[in-house]
Amino acid sequence: MGKNKLKKFADMEVFDHVFQCAMHEIRDGETNPALEMKGHWGERFFHNENPITLELGCGHGEYTVGLAQQFPQRNFIGIDIKGARMWHGAKQAKEAGLSNVAFLRINIEMLEYFFSADEIEQIWITFPDPQMKKATKRLTSTFFMARYRRLLMADGIIHLKTDSPFLYTYTRELIRLNNYPLLADTADLYHPSETDILPDSIEGLTTIQTHYEKQWLDRGLSIKYLSFRLPAEPQLQEPDIEIEKDTYRSYGRNYVCTHNKS
Repeated sequence: MGKNKLKKFADMEVFDHVFQCAMHEIRDGETNPALEMKGHWGERFFHNENPITLELGCGHGEYTVGLAQQFPQRNFIGIDIKGARMWHGAKQAKEAGLSNVAFLRINIEMLEYFFSADEIEQIWITFPDPQMKKATKRLTSTFFMARYRRLLMADGIIHLKTDSPFLYTYTRELIRLNNYPLLADTADLYHPSETDILPDSIEGLTTIQTHYEKQWLDRGLSIKYLSFRLPAEPQLQEPDIEIEKDTYRSYGRNYVCTHNKS
């Protein structure tokens, strides 16, 4: 491991706004400050009652930090397993003196160990791997939606920004099939059509760009955006449709994914 990476990991250990926890600590019943935050993030870390937003798969943390700067009346927690990437956002938040930002280094599947019911108001999913081979790995699948709604307040909001036509199509079908209240829908955020559904202001959606978003834009790809409410009921239904796989991700143009409920 390079010295630069070791330095980043050392910084992550001492940043007071960064929490890290491994699965073996949970399994072995070890004490960890991150686990003690469950249900108490507002009281013990942010020291306020402002609503909390999670960014899942935050990568370099640009979106977490950018949102925190634009909305100081809200609290934001960036979540990822890649510590060397997260270090960039953690360092930026520290240097900017942001008191409404935290970072949590865990696997996303472990969310319920760190957050209680009704503790989260919104979730951002920014440029995740579309996971075209296995639905349960997609961050907008029913596998994850079931976990999100156990943490979200009533009718909490999910945001998705993606370059992937596959994930965009899949998530739109998920929204339609489960009758989720749709708040925003565009297949091209930077060149929306008249029929697109967009919030009154899209400035925050376009002025904050992640490392990967810039890469996709440089390649001439369109950015898709969906936002919807996630009701606590009823039972979730998984889409069962054929979706053409993204042609720029090592799959042939005519390769089609079929997801079966079984």
